Amino acid sequence: MPRLIKDGAIVDDRWTLLREAAVLGDVPAVGAVIVPLALWRMEWGALLARGDVGVWLEPEDDPDALAADIGALPLIAIDFPKFSDGRGYSTARLLREKHKFIGELRAIGDVLRDQLYYMRQCGFNAFAVRSDRNLEDALKGLGDFSDTYQATAARPVPLFRRRAPSAAEPAG
Repeated sequence: MPRLIKDGAIVDDRWTLLREAAVLGDVPAVGAVIVPLALWRMEWGALLARGDVGVWLEPEDDPDALAADIGALPLIAIDFPKFSDGRGYSTARLLREKHKFIGELRAIGDVLRDQLYYMRQCGFNAFAVRSDRNLEDALKGLGDFSDTYQATAARPVPLFRRRAPSAAEPAG
């Protein structure tokens, strides 16, 4: 069974990513699956009734297309086709902040250790690290930095608001 990083731990992946699924017949009858947005939109009713279905978004997909379905989806995956394509970071923030998605938000594709800390700050909680990389090493990437200055999806209060005033600092 494939493994991934989820909620700060390495776990078995019970989901099957269906990258090439174009019609309902491409979806296995049983098991948790992640289908492309285009298939979800075409076969919404049948897939929703089936249960255990997540959706994956390509970089150019609009997360607003899932707005009505946010509460019904246990998992949304965002594809990073190459390391240098950062559109998925914005998509993650929109899903978490604008659409209030609370399920599993998974990064898929060209996902490497150097990205994990920043992806988590944008709202990702699961990472399907590239298969040629070591998961134990990648997991360490979540702790590469101790804190953030700015507000993030993971920590919405900026550092200056989190700091307690020091007794040594004069008031006013």
